[in-house]
Amino acid sequence: MKPYVPEKLPLADLDFRRLLPATGRANAALARYDGLLQGLINPALLLSPLTLEEAVLSSKIEGTQVTVDEILEHDASPLETGEKEGDIQEVSNYRKALYAAREYLRDYPIRLGFVRQLHSILMDGVRGEDKTPGEFRLDQNWIGRPGATLEGASFVPPSPLALPDYLRDWESYLGSDDIDPLIQTALVHAQFELLHPFKDGNGRIGRLLIPLFLYQKGALSQPMFYLSQYLETHRTEYYQRLRAISAEGDWDGWIAFFLRAVEQQSTHNSQRVRQIQALYEEMKGAIQEATHSQYSANLLDAIFVRPIFSSTDLARELARIGIHKQTTPGLLRQLREAGILEIQRPGRGSRPTILSFPRLLALNEGGPDSPAPASPPLPSRR
Repeated sequence: MKPYVPEKLPLADLDFRRLLPATGRANAALARYDGLLQGLINPALLLSPLTLEEAVLSSKIEGTQVTVDEILEHDASPLETGEKEGDIQEVSNYRKALYAAREYLRDYPIRLGFVRQLHSILMDGVRGEDKTPGEFRLDQNWIGRPGATLEGASFVPPSPLALPDYLRDWESYLGSDDIDPLIQTALVHAQFELLHPFKDGNGRIGRLLIPLFLYQKGALSQPMFYLSQYLETHRTEYYQRLRAISAEGDWDGWIAFFLRAVEQQSTHNSQRVRQIQALYEEMKGAIQEATHSQYSANLLDAIFVRPIFSSTDLARELARIGIHKQTTPGLLRQLREAGILEIQRPGRGSRPTILSFPRLLALNEGGPDSPAPASPPLPSRR
């Protein structure tokens, strides 16, 4: 199989009229979600559950087997050994890359050097760390069944000799304006996946770039729109649509799938944001009533960021803002008595008590109510 030769972006023969209805629905749903974002006083804090979920699900698409609760439990009491330690590290790296990207985008646009930095963070200390983290590949790679040779591959990305030119074209397209921001995002993501510029981690980097590019184009007020939940639920179609581009040149089918993903994930994310915000407002009063403490708002913020935590970690964190460590045990006892917190694991010897905030964890378990239907057929070309 010969290496894939990508089409130059923007696409010259894209029939926008066929995609217009889906584009309108997706843009409207994303605008409603962004309206909620703009109404949040501290979106980074309130959306930390969604950020962690994105890290878990994007990594799951690539084969990791770890849950949100397991990551939170590890944050509270790190595993010393275990078969999931590598998976946990991969998810933690993805989360670090997301946070680093937010900081970077405050001052700079997406460039190839930035993408390489994200890849370095993503691959630090995990499987694939021997595959030149932060460096674009210099060898020919391919995709196929385990053990497949180049001749038996299902997809062969572009030659490494031509890759630098293709990447510069991709970077140039990032800085341009196409017919619609969502369609341009669909093309940016697919082209990156087809270029497959790294030896490993391409899928995760490509998905991480989706909210970053939407933020750069002004379609989002914060780079906090996470699509991996939909893509994980529809993983088979996700890969089929990408492969149909290289095999058949079916960009329209890919764009229609992507727009449907944005529409449905925006609707679901909006529901989750409302639920999280409602819980936050409810807990403001509940924690104040349970503790009668001037630090109730600080407690609330701390358990929202880490809904599974050790008593010593919380005491250390609250001490930074002036709450004496001897005060924390009494506050935690009051929250347990009020039913706001539960003991996840009792303390023993030098091991601290691990506590959880079950109401927020229940929201973390939420997913789409039902699988979405297959992509509707596009209107015929005329």
